[in-house]
Amino acid sequence: MKKLENKTVLITGGLSGIGKACALAAAEEGANVVVADLKSDESNNVMEEIKHENPKAIFIECDIADYKQVEATLQLVVSKFHTIDVALNNAGISGKSVKLGDMDQESWLKVINVNLNGTFNCMKNELAQMSKQKKGVIVNMSSILGKTGAPNASHYTASKHGVIGLTKSAALEYAAEGIRINAICPAYIETPMLSSAGITGNPEVLKYAIDLHPMKRLGKSEEIASGFIFLASDDSSFMTGTTLEIDGGYLAQ
Repeated sequence: MKKLENKTVLITGGLSGIGKACALAAAEEGANVVVADLKSDESNNVMEEIKHENPKAIFIECDIADYKQVEATLQLVVSKFHTIDVALNNAGISGKSVKLGDMDQESWLKVINVNLNGTFNCMKNELAQMSKQKKGVIVNMSSILGKTGAPNASHYTASKHGVIGLTKSAALEYAAEGIRINAICPAYIETPMLSSAGITGNPEVLKYAIDLHPMKRLGKSEEIASGFIFLASDDSSFMTGTTLEIDGGYLAQ
């Protein structure tokens, strides 16, 4: 029996990086996967990969920073599959690297609106449906920077700290309703986001990033996906309000 057989799994930001790996892993485990993301040139190709694992997978264009779009997305999911069993709130952006005193308000709000407000938008609508069902699992994608500070990334760090706060508070509110809510805290993972931040393309910066991890390598999206499947499935049935650190030892230092 596959771990997510016939479960409806909603994944935001599922077209690339960690989200894509999680979508593929969920489909392999038998889930009906719904990818909610901004459209890209790779949208069709990625969805074909996911549909190869489970033909029932669908794509919904959605900007999680827009509450109305999130609300409409959840309505579409329920109308098609009648339930939302698992939600992975993964969509996020990194923002430009700058000291707090030099950061303009637009840069701050852009990251907060996607990473924190977007997670709220998703959780509010997911929890409304899961409360009706009296069951459900939510996994929020935080970061090692949700548990520590980082220079020149105060907007991202604050947003990911906030995601952990949302996770813990909501977990307490809904634990008695059969709804489990946890978060994942990845370290530096080989993804397009890391590339766009200029880390993987610069040998010196890449070596610096690698050396931050006691295991002396970057993580892989598939390793985060394994953690997601664990939290999404009954393997973690007595876990809620926790953070799963998949970080090569980063936070143990």
